[in-house]
Amino acid sequence: MKVITLLNEKGGVGKTTLATHIAAGLAVKDYRVVLVDADPQGHATVMSGLAKEPGLYNLLVRDMPFKEVMRFIPPDQYQIPGKPVVGQLFVIPSNVETRNIANSTSDAFAVHDRLQELSNAIDYVVFDTSPTPSLLHGSIYLATDAIIYPTKCEYLSFDGLVESISHRQAAQSYRDKWNLGNIEVLGIIPTMFRTQTVEHSENLRELQKQFGALVWPPIMQRTIWAEAATMRRPVFSIAPETKAAAEAMGLIERIEGAMAHV
Repeated sequence: MKVITLLNEKGGVGKTTLATHIAAGLAVKDYRVVLVDADPQGHATVMSGLAKEPGLYNLLVRDMPFKEVMRFIPPDQYQIPGKPVVGQLFVIPSNVETRNIANSTSDAFAVHDRLQELSNAIDYVVFDTSPTPSLLHGSIYLATDAIIYPTKCEYLSFDGLVESISHRQAAQSYRDKWNLGNIEVLGIIPTMFRTQTVEHSENLRELQKQFGALVWPPIMQRTIWAEAATMRRPVFSIAPETKAAAEAMGLIERIEGAMAHV
């Protein structure tokens, strides 16, 4: 089982959109996947077609079993038309109670230890996280194998990116004490990119200059992303022939390849 976390301490950069698409895309590619909504806003929950509920809180604070907090997502909600799904997608939902997790448990290894229960049943766990850092983030770091940093090519998003990277470095030093291995940085993904915008183009070059090969190809801003969110389905499910769908599946294939070495 591999754990992937989407992080950026700046809201509105596309974390939830990428998290839901990555989780669904891995299921389409025949993996057993759990998407964990760790944001009190519960947007990954809603985008998965579910009602907000305290699934993560119930798991970590009330110690409820996974079978009572995981929600199965029917394949017809995310599959590519005409292509049967062999994998499985589950969601652990969130609501406002998620923000109380950090104050309701003192066990820094709560996330890590609970996820071990899934090690023989699940291939990937994908975390969508809040832009506001908390002790819950610290617990997620201890359970994470790899991080993806979505960012807009704008100043405030870069500021959130820098803060997130510094917190990952602090978490790594704590992991080292417990021999938990490295948190791999899979990539930095520019989102909602507009090629005709000078700011975006210049900032992308600056990002590439600073982080080199860690910067993955941008996800372009396209209307279909908003339409897919409204329909609560991935772009490759509602419009498989579009450029957005190709970008999404290209991203998932890149993640699949990168995770083979984690």
